[in-house]
Amino acid sequence: MIGIRLNGEPREVPGGLNVRTLLLHLGVDASRVAVELNRRIVRKDQWDEAPVEEGAQVEVVQFVGGGTR
Repeated sequence: MIGIRLNGEPREVPGGLNVRTLLLHLGVDASRVAVELNRRIVRKDQWDEAPVEEGAQVEVVQFVGGGTR
């Protein structure tokens, strides 16, 4: 297990994850999120190559549908 900060909160997750596998571990619908890793936006096509390491700062922003009438 490694320690990261997820949306500002300390969290323990398994070591060896990348962004995509972190989202799977968290049960997050990857089709509706944006991810920032250590203050840099990670594009979806880079999730598999972006390792989540000890001390990483991860922000996961979920898109919510809606609008005005």
